[in-house]
Amino acid sequence: MTAKFNFRQSLALLFFLSLNITLFAQSADYTISGKVIDNDLEVPLEYATVSITDVNDPSKVTGGVTDIDGNFAIEVAKGTYNIEVEFISYESKIFKNRTVNSDLNLGTIALGVSSASLDEVVVRAETTQVDVRLDKKIYNIGKDLTTAGGTVSDALNNVPSVSVDVEGGISLRGNENVRILINGKPSAMAGFGSTDVLSQLPADAIERVEVITSPSARYDAEGTAGILNIILRKDKTLGFNGSLTLTGGDPANAGASANINYRTEKFNLFNTTGYRYRESPGNGYNETEYFEEREIPLLEDINYDRNIEDRDMDRENKGFNTNLGLEYYINDQSSITGSIFYRNGDDEDLTTNINDYFLNGEERLGTTRTELETEEDESYQFAVNYINKFNDEGHQLTADFQYDIDNEEQAAFINELVDYNNTERDEINVPREETNTLEEQREYLLQADYVLPLGENSQFEAGYRGNFENTVTDYELRQENDNGVLAINENQTNIFDYTENVQALYTQYGSKFGDFSFLLGLRLENTNLKGNIDSELTEAELREEFGFQINTDFDNNYLGLFPTVNIIYELGEQENITLGYNRRINRPRGWFINPFPSRNSRTNIFQGNPNLQPAFSNAFDLGYLKRWEKLTLTSSVYFQRETDAFQRVQDNITISGPNNTEVEVIRTLPINLGTNDRIGAEFGLLYNPADWLRLNGSFNFFQFNIDGEYEGQSYSQENNSWFGRFSSKVSLPLGIEWQTNAFYMGPSDEIQGQRDGMLSIDLALSKDIFNDNATISANVSDLLNSRKRQGTTTTDMFTQYSEFQWRQRQINVSLIYRFNQQKNQQRRENRDMDDDDMEGDF
Repeated sequence: MTAKFNFRQSLALLFFLSLNITLFAQSADYTISGKVIDNDLEVPLEYATVSITDVNDPSKVTGGVTDIDGNFAIEVAKGTYNIEVEFISYESKIFKNRTVNSDLNLGTIALGVSSASLDEVVVRAETTQVDVRLDKKIYNIGKDLTTAGGTVSDALNNVPSVSVDVEGGISLRGNENVRILINGKPSAMAGFGSTDVLSQLPADAIERVEVITSPSARYDAEGTAGILNIILRKDKTLGFNGSLTLTGGDPANAGASANINYRTEKFNLFNTTGYRYRESPGNGYNETEYFEEREIPLLEDINYDRNIEDRDMDRENKGFNTNLGLEYYINDQSSITGSIFYRNGDDEDLTTNINDYFLNGEERLGTTRTELETEEDESYQFAVNYINKFNDEGHQLTADFQYDIDNEEQAAFINELVDYNNTERDEINVPREETNTLEEQREYLLQADYVLPLGENSQFEAGYRGNFENTVTDYELRQENDNGVLAINENQTNIFDYTENVQALYTQYGSKFGDFSFLLGLRLENTNLKGNIDSELTEAELREEFGFQINTDFDNNYLGLFPTVNIIYELGEQENITLGYNRRINRPRGWFINPFPSRNSRTNIFQGNPNLQPAFSNAFDLGYLKRWEKLTLTSSVYFQRETDAFQRVQDNITISGPNNTEVEVIRTLPINLGTNDRIGAEFGLLYNPADWLRLNGSFNFFQFNIDGEYEGQSYSQENNSWFGRFSSKVSLPLGIEWQTNAFYMGPSDEIQGQRDGMLSIDLALSKDIFNDNATISANVSDLLNSRKRQGTTTTDMFTQYSEFQWRQRQINVSLIYRFNQQKNQQRRENRDMDDDDMEGDF
C-alpha cells in the first residue's frame, strides 16, 4: 500500500508542478541536472521524480521526471533550493540548501530500495528479483540464460523451493500436491491441472513466478503444498514494441516465438505467438525378480521368475500457441481486457519395449513390443477482465469471466514380436492391441474481488470464485482374437464422465502497526465431485475385475472452512520475520479416479481409484530474511499435517485379456493412506561479491512421516530427503555472460522401497549484439546426461529396480531480437506490477 501511496503522491506532485512551472520559466537562468540509477543494479530509473523548492519561498515549486536513460535537466532562476529525488518503492534523496548561481550538475544519484512498504520487502539480484510478500514470494525470471530457448517447465526448475522431475511433474518443497495457476486462475494454458502443457510454452513468455507456500484466503484452497502462479508478459510501454525469439537445438529442437505490444493512451493491444518442433528421446529400464514362478502375460504354460524390460522412447512434438488480448481504458479509473488463447498440439510417440523373460537364470523368451501413439490436442481460452478503481487510494472492484475448452484425441497401436524362443512351444503369437481415446474438457470460471482501504495502513477484501469443470473420456481397447481380428475388449472399454464444481466465498483483513503487519482471512468452499462410469460391466463385475469396491455413479459434496494467517515483523530496514498458517485441500484429479488401467506396458500398469477422497492439511511456516550490502539470506522452517494423504502403492493383480484370458500385471494404485506429517527447512543465499560475479544457492531439507495401512498391510514409514541448487553468473571480457546451474535431489525412502539421488547440471553463454538490440545464447541442459529417476521397489511378491529418463541431454542456440524495447524494460515492468496486478496483491 505504501508503494501505491507514493506513486499517487508523485502524480499529484507532477500536477502541482505543472501549475507552478510557469512562475520559474519566465526567469530561468541556470540548469540543475543529474542522472538517477538503481543503487544495486546500476541501471537507469525512468520516470523518477525530481522536485525543486525555493528555500525562501516554499510556495514556489518546480521539477520534472527522468528520461529513459535516467537523466534530468530542469531550468531555475538564481537562488537557494531544496532538491528531492523520488521513485516508487525507493528511498528518497534530498539535497538541502543548494545555492544556484551557475549550472548545477548533481552527478549520478543512486537510490536504494525502501523497506517501509506494508506489502513487500524487495531483494534484487542480476538473474533473479525476489519480492517477499505477506502471503508469497515472487521470483522475476530476469536474465536466466540456461532457459533461453527452453520451456516454462525449464524455467520453473530454476525457481527456489520448486523441483521438476524427469517426467515434468512439479513439486513444491518435495510435495507434488501443488496447484498451478496462470495469471492467478486455472487455465487451459496449464492443461487443467496437468503439467504437460508447460513443457510446450516458451520460457520467455513468463514475466514472473509467484511461489505461494502460505496462500491467503484470496486463493483457491486447492493444493496442500501451496500454489505456483505463473504471470505472463503484458507490456505497458507506449507505442509499438516487442521481441522475436528463434531457437534451434540437438536433439532436434526448433522454435520461433514473438511478443508484440501496441499501446496508446486509450488501449493496449498485446500478442504472444509461438511454434515449436521438438524431438525428445528418452528411455526406461525395469528389472523385476519374483519370489515365485508365474506365467508370461497372455502366454499360458510359459513360466518365468525374472523379467527385464528395456524401453526406448522417441517422441516428436509439434505445437502452436497464440494469445491475443486487448485492454481498453474506459476512463482513468477503469478498464476492460479481453483475450483469446489458442493452442494446437500434434504429437507422435514411438515406444519400444524389449522384454527378456528368465526362469532359474536361463533365458526363456525374448520379445520386442512397439507402441505407436498419436495425439492431437486443441485448447481454447476466452477471458474477460473488468477493473474499476473507485479512487486513487486502492479502492477497487475486479470481475473475471473465463471459458476453457480442450479436446484431445489419442490413438495407440501396439504390436509385439518374438525375438527368441527357448521354450517347448513351437509357435508363439502375442496378440496385437489398439486403443482410441477421446477426451473433452470444459471449464467455466466466474470471479469477483473487492478491495477497500481503511485508512492509510489497513485494507479489507472480499470476493467470490466459481469453477465449473467437466471432463468426458471415451476409451476403447481392441485386442487381436484367435482369428487375427481386432475385437473390442468389453471389460476395458468405457466412458468416464467426471465433473468438479468448486464455489467459494472469502474475506480477509490486513493492517500495519509500526513494524508489524498482518493479513487474516477466511475462505468458505463447497466442492462437488461427480462421476459416471459407462461400461459393459456391472459394479459387481468391476469389483471382481479390479479387486476393490467401485461406485459407477457417485456424487460427493464437501463443505469446508479454510482460515489463513500471515504476519511480517520488521526487525530493521533489511531484516524481517514472517509467520504463516493455512488450511488446504487436495482434490483427486480425473486420471487419479478413472479405474480403467493404462496400456503403456504389458507387465506394469497405472490404475485410478474412484474411491479416493480429498485430502486436507494444516500448515505452518516461519521465515527469516536478512540483507547485507552484498549478501541476502532467505530462510524458513515449516510443518504440515495432511489427513487422508494420497499415496501410490504397487500390488500384483490379474486383469482380463483377449479371448477371455487372464493376465497378471503389477499395478500402481493411488489410495488415501492415513496421515502424512511433513517438517522441513530451507534457506537461500544471493551473493554478489563483485560486479562480474553473482552467486545464488538454495537448500531444502524435509522429512515425511507417513502413518497408515491398506488392505491390512502397514505402509507407515519415515522418509528424509533434500535437494539443493546452485547458480553462478560470470561476466567475461567482450561482453560475454556465462551461467552455470546445478541441481541435486537427494535419495529418499519410499513406502515400498527407495529412490536414488539425482544430479543435473546446465551451462549457458550469451552475448548482446546489434547495439544491445539482440542477444545470442547457447546452453546445454543436463550436461552429464544424468537426470534419471532410479530406485528400487520391494513387496511381498517381487522386488523391482527401475530407471527412467524422460528427456536426454539437450543443446540449444537461441537468438532474441528486440525492437523499440530496452533491455532494462523488464525491470520497469516489474516495478509497475503493483499498479496493475489483477491478482489484487496486498
